Amino acid sequence: MLEADETLLYLVRHGATPANEQRPYVLQGHGIDTSLSDTGRRQADAVAGFLADRPLDVVLSSPMKRARETAAAIAAPHGIAPGVLESISECDVGRWEGRDWGSIMEDDTEAYHLFMDDPAAHGYPEGESYADVLDRVGGPLDGVLADHRGQAVAVIAHNIVNRVYVARLMGWPLSRAREIRQDNTGINVIRGRDDEITLMSFNVRFHLDDAGL
Repeated sequence: MLEADETLLYLVRHGATPANEQRPYVLQGHGIDTSLSDTGRRQADAVAGFLADRPLDVVLSSPMKRARETAAAIAAPHGIAPGVLESISECDVGRWEGRDWGSIMEDDTEAYHLFMDDPAAHGYPEGESYADVLDRVGGPLDGVLADHRGQAVAVIAHNIVNRVYVARLMGWPLSRAREIRQDNTGINVIRGRDDEITLMSFNVRFHLDDAGL
């Protein structure tokens, strides 16, 4: 039972899409809006089962298909109609959308090395930096915690969105946010109480391990 001044936030990455499964790996940002793959649907079912026996009052997602489909699976056992949080769509990866790192390094060498050295200061060319993403999503996610006292909330978002927010809660510089692993349907557990926001755990994936995913 949550205290009246407490919010429990499950910040979840969406299930896998065909782009997530492509090898070599290709960047999938704001510009690719695809549905979940078969594996992604199994991951969504697994995380939904994991959260089914836990109190859950509100489910919100990014407006992107992969997040909305994951949110629908999580919300169903609770009889909740998921809402959309427009501001938490995935990062705009600019001219690197749909490209793999090998070709980027070969064709866009200088920008590649600047990004790898510090993605907060040097973002995706013609897109966002990690600092831009945190500026966009930090306030709305803080707002979810402030606006839902006494409730448990699931928010389904994206790899970079989750990384930068978790990095902030950990006190890490955004230049290191790429080191924070966010598996598809991995869960970050965050508690808001009074004016404090605490990261309880990150990238929880018991449900994936149990399902062999």
